[in-house]
Formats: sequence, structure tokens, C-alpha cells
Amino acid sequence: MATPLICPSCASSHDADQRFCPQCGMPLVPAGGEARVSERQERARKIDPRYTEGALVWVAGARNQAEAEFIAGMLLEEGVPSLIRRAAGFDVPDYLAGGPREILVPASGAQAARDTLLEAELVDATTPASATPAPTRLLAGLLLAIAIVAIVLFMATHTWD
Repeated sequence: MATPLICPSCASSHDADQRFCPQCGMPLVPAGGEARVSERQERARKIDPRYTEGALVWVAGARNQAEAEFIAGMLLEEGVPSLIRRAAGFDVPDYLAGGPREILVPASGAQAARDTLLEAELVDATTPASATPAPTRLLAGLLLAIAIVAIVLFMATHTWD
């Protein structure tokens, strides 16, 4: 017979075939004695269910993997789950832990994440929560520079009567 499970938050008992508490949404753990909790389960306990809904939105950027994990850890302490992804153009194995990263959170947790990052002074108040990441701005700047060069070349080669 399987060990019954309990909710670490509200202490209600549940059958062994359930994974989450229906009352509070927390992951269930084995009942009785010292239950061994994995790092993954410990992280899941910190997530606030209110911040898990909606599409992923960009809230911050990091210069490397270590900085991104630091930011993700800060957000997790506030109950906001996050996803770290390599920035476009740096998604090759050669960069390993180097290269910029993007921090994405569910839409329902974006404001809480933004408030946490503002309090820690990791983002400034003028940058919107879903600001365009640097690679997109870089592409826009490059296209603008090409357009200016094309206009200058046209003006230089055009013969005026």
C-alpha cells in the first residue's frame, strides 16, 4: 500500500495518486516522519499559484547564466516562477554559460516580478515590463543604419542637373 500524502501548507491528507493539494495547489509530500524532499520539490513549494497563469513575458535581461540564475532565485523567493533562456544569437553551445540571457515569467506574475526587480534596483522604472530585448533593438538600429547609408550613397552618386 502506498504512503498517504499530505499538503505541507494546509496539512490536509490525500490519496497517493494525487500530486497537488486541491485546496491550496501545493505539491504533496509523503506523510509521517522525516520526508526526503528533493531540491525540485523544495523549489515547487515556493511558487505562489497566483503567479502561474498566462503566457510567458520578458521581464529582465542578464549578462550571463550566473546573473540570470541570481535573478531567477530572487523571483522564486517572492513566489514568482521564471524561465531562463539564451538571447537570440547566443543560443549555440559554444557560449556555454556566457552570453546574454532573458528572464521570462508567466503574465500573472509579471507585475510582482517587476516590483521585486525594481526594489533590488536590477531594472529601472522607465523600462516597461515587456520591453523589447536588446537583440530586437540591435536589429532595428542596424536596419536604420543601412537605410541612412543607402540615402547617402544615393545622394553622392546622383547627378544633379
